Amino acid sequence: MSQDWEIAIQRTINNNVPRVHRILENHKYVLDLAKKLREAKMRVLSDLETYVEQTLESVKRTGGNAYFVNDDEEAKEIVGKIVGKGKIVVFGKSMVAYELGIRKYLQQLGNEVWETDLGEFLIQLADEPPSHIIAPAVHMTKERVAKLLKEKLGFDVSESSSHEELVQKVREFLRNKFLSANVGITGANAVAADVGSIVLVENEGNIRMSTVVPPVHIAIVGVEKIVPTLEDALIEALVQAAYAGLYPPTYINVTSGPSSTGDIEMRRVSPAHGPKEFHLILVDNGRLKASKDPILREALLCIRCGRCHLHCPIYRVLDGSWGDAPYSGPMGAMWSYIIYNDYKPALYCTHSGNCKEVCPMKINIPRVLEYIKYMGNKQRRDK
Repeated sequence: MSQDWEIAIQRTINNNVPRVHRILENHKYVLDLAKKLREAKMRVLSDLETYVEQTLESVKRTGGNAYFVNDDEEAKEIVGKIVGKGKIVVFGKSMVAYELGIRKYLQQLGNEVWETDLGEFLIQLADEPPSHIIAPAVHMTKERVAKLLKEKLGFDVSESSSHEELVQKVREFLRNKFLSANVGITGANAVAADVGSIVLVENEGNIRMSTVVPPVHIAIVGVEKIVPTLEDALIEALVQAAYAGLYPPTYINVTSGPSSTGDIEMRRVSPAHGPKEFHLILVDNGRLKASKDPILREALLCIRCGRCHLHCPIYRVLDGSWGDAPYSGPMGAMWSYIIYNDYKPALYCTHSGNCKEVCPMKINIPRVLEYIKYMGNKQRRDK
């Protein structure tokens, strides 16, 4: 293990693990919400194609544009047509966009593209893969962050700068990017099939800025994020925030089509002050196939809280580089197989079982990884 990683991960565990425990102890209703959410998500995964169709139709009813894509090439074609060239694009954090290589594709087209989630912004500057599903720069110490900001952007900071001072410098830099952006791109924590709304939970305010300030908003989302109703989507936001240790969340954003107003004779018209266009791109990329497999289906329940990472000895020993970016840790070992057909990350699992114990969706991660090991060995044997 590198010294920097050991320092950074120990600070993260000290800050996060006890806090999650306190949240769940003080707000026991979250445990019931998690159970309800698992049941709702299982209903969708048992008939995913039907829910995809329902979601696409619901988005169109709200005045938005909705697409279903099979892979990265189809996604890039659609995003490229919407964005074009020579634009300023702000990303509000999307693991699926990273999975599809959207940011670098838009840069290749000649656009100025900025990640605005602080962790994503840091790994963009460092040109490194994320090391945690919700805290992508968790491998960086405060001291390294200061050095990076000074080297890449000339910020007047030093290794003795406080956390607050570092955040303030990034805030000042990105504020201008938000205000001049032509397009905002986000993911979603959940998509409500019944009304076509997307729900995003966050704390920085960057998602709210990315979804409201630019005239065009694109949400790129895996199909497994679909839940039956808006109520279920809001529950997912609360459960994710609690198990991530950031409860209550500072912001929960609901987006239902382009901006609108009903202030003249109560007739609802679009656009108003926010985006004039809303595009939802639902992504397969291996998810539908996984939903047909009774064991792999479990992996699609993941709500990206990242709790399993901090309880896994293998993730810690491997310096956070376990899995195919952007997916890391125990959940990442499952997702590396689903998305990239890479079974090798699963081979590192020693089945300590901590991940299963702390997972809010009660995913039997060791069982899924054991199955992926079997499938990988079968692939090698059948070559």
